[in-house]
Amino acid sequence: MEQTIELERLPMLVRLDNMPPAAFISWYNDRKGTIEAQLLKGGALKFQGVLIASVEDFQCVVNGISDNFLNYVDGNSPRIKLSGIVYTSTEYDKTQRITMHNELSYSANWPNKLFFSCLVPAGSGGETLLADSRTILEIMHPSIRREIEAKGITYIRNLHGGTGMGPSWQETFETSDKRQVEAFCEANNTRFEWRDHELLTLKQFSKGVIRHHITGEALWFNQVDQFHPSHLGSELYEILQSIYQDPRDFPLNVQFGDGTPISEDLVREVMETIDRVVVAPSWGRNELLVVDNELVCHGRNPYTGERKVVVSMSK
Repeated sequence: MEQTIELERLPMLVRLDNMPPAAFISWYNDRKGTIEAQLLKGGALKFQGVLIASVEDFQCVVNGISDNFLNYVDGNSPRIKLSGIVYTSTEYDKTQRITMHNELSYSANWPNKLFFSCLVPAGSGGETLLADSRTILEIMHPSIRREIEAKGITYIRNLHGGTGMGPSWQETFETSDKRQVEAFCEANNTRFEWRDHELLTLKQFSKGVIRHHITGEALWFNQVDQFHPSHLGSELYEILQSIYQDPRDFPLNVQFGDGTPISEDLVREVMETIDRVVVAPSWGRNELLVVDNELVCHGRNPYTGERKVVVSMSK
């Protein structure tokens, strides 16, 4: 069965003739070396014409073409776990845009591949946004790149114990056992502190600019803008400032690795730079999007109507 690959766009498109899951798995695995090579080149591949009508279909497909899946432990975005390895995409207000990020780039344990499929397209909008991490680094202001490479980044999260703003530590780590949380943090070089009222403070150091684990290419790989409270907009930022006396107590915050603050001007420059290279491919039914999580970052446009996009992550 022939396919068409468009190499000059993100994502690269592979058009198939309405393959059921089992047929697609066989087709994919027969060509796995070529597909992997194209993914390393382009960063994202979308297969159109894969008959994925349910969570079960999606799990069958991803199980058949990949392995070593990760749970969303240590994840910061609200999600619903639908099955063993399948989650909803971020459950975030549909009127808001989700800014660009590489999944779990603030963690010491991030997935190498992401698999997406849209079971219910939005009435309008709702595109999964994509941008090439290599290109972002190339066009980023040299002074910003130098400062991040020299200092690194420290992400700060304050997770409540059941009542408060943002996610709880129980939701984040998919457990209510503090010993499991501590073991995870110790294994992943995450500094942690239990505070009053079951509050857990986490501090995670990250390089911010990394080398791809296979190609060695330099990549913009951080969530400086998403963790900085200024990206929420002035109204919500002011609300947080009225609730918390110390910005370090915000549910999320970020600073340079040496403890110095990251300015709003830098965050604004980062966001504006990334937006220059964002693409917004529309979703249709029966599509599978495979993303190299280091090479390509993603986000989401606002949308109307219902929308159901599922995701799995593998190492």
